[in-house]
Amino acid sequence: MGTPREVFVPDIGDFKNVDVIEVLVKPGDAVQPEQSLITVESDKATMEIPSPAAGVVKDLRVKTGDKVSQGSPILILEETESAAAAPAKPVPKPTDAPKGKLAPVLAAVPSPAPAAPTVGRAESISNASAPGPGGTPHASPSVRKFARELGVDLIRVKGSGPKGRITQADVQEFVKGVMRGAPAAAAAVAARGGLVLDLPEWPQVDFAKFGPIETKPLSRIRKLSGGFLHRNWISIPHVTQHDEADITELEAFRKENAQVAEKGGFKLTMLAFLVKASVNALKEFPDFNASLDKTGENLIVKKYYHIGVAVDTPDGLLVPVIRDADRKGVFDLAKELAEISKAAREKKLKPDSMRGGTFSISSLGGIGGTAFTPIINAPEVAILGVARSQMRPVYKDGTFAPRLMLPLSLAYDHRVIDGAAGARFTTYLASVLSDIRRTLL
Repeated sequence: MGTPREVFVPDIGDFKNVDVIEVLVKPGDAVQPEQSLITVESDKATMEIPSPAAGVVKDLRVKTGDKVSQGSPILILEETESAAAAPAKPVPKPTDAPKGKLAPVLAAVPSPAPAAPTVGRAESISNASAPGPGGTPHASPSVRKFARELGVDLIRVKGSGPKGRITQADVQEFVKGVMRGAPAAAAAVAARGGLVLDLPEWPQVDFAKFGPIETKPLSRIRKLSGGFLHRNWISIPHVTQHDEADITELEAFRKENAQVAEKGGFKLTMLAFLVKASVNALKEFPDFNASLDKTGENLIVKKYYHIGVAVDTPDGLLVPVIRDADRKGVFDLAKELAEISKAAREKKLKPDSMRGGTFSISSLGGIGGTAFTPIINAPEVAILGVARSQMRPVYKDGTFAPRLMLPLSLAYDHRVIDGAAGARFTTYLASVLSDIRRTLL
């Protein structure tokens, strides 16, 4: 038999008499250290209280709707014999940065916007908040995690708990309802764990009532790409990591060799170096050169490097693919980039030339801008956006010196890539671009 131990609410900061909105265990349940026991909520924050040790729940001392403060009893835990008696770990205060997967989940009540992504994935983190003017779902962190795992949009779920709170049972009933009565296509999406959207109709407005108008049909390319872009944006949890690379030496090297390329009938552009440097980074971080399988449970890491390059054409954006970019030198890449860009603008690209990409690059350097959020080209898991380089004073070797800085915007699929990995990728890529010797390896 284990040792009975009474578990109390630890230090939760300056919060007193907070509501117990969810009891996550019941008598007889076996729990592990730091497993969530209850969820409490004040008017400013929601947090889960973890177990201080492993054991079996013998008796509950709280129920949903109770008010608790620091020191309030939660339950009696019969510790397992292997569990060392240790004082309960304090729950980080709401002013602390989340450090573990059971860190408190905070969100300002008035704001319905999602919380900013953290560096590294914390499974219990979500934007738990009270219903706001925009109809933000009212649910605990554990229910939000449960909904994410099923691919359920909580905006569509009606809560049966106090104050309209969504419970786990509500999410389960919603999924059953979709499977029973939703249209075939929506049911198929739900069965695969995908999103099922039920959005209000697009507003129908007679714009001519307010002034002169002109109706211009969208090009076929924009119609096709628009659907894919919309699908990718709502289906992939995008995170964008911004960084910059010092390309002062690289640009000087490019200019020195520009005439050699021109004699061959093409331009030696910075994009060719970006393709080469990206391949180096993909080799260092293979998960960026990958795709999720249909189940979403396995990552397919590719051993080849086919780089898609976004080309701006009069009819819309096209993304031809440079195959086996790892086997080609910078001059070869520059020549092929010129050829595929010309073919794209002249509508001479073959369908196969836009398939099989493993990573994409979208460069706006010739136009301008400082940063942007590129949309991932599914089934890829990342895309690099590049804006216009700028000469800026940079502190180096004890003094400020003019350096040519290139803005980088890396968008990645957060289901596959954590924030820390995204930052490491851009840092490594910037280091490659800053040293032409590494670029040409």
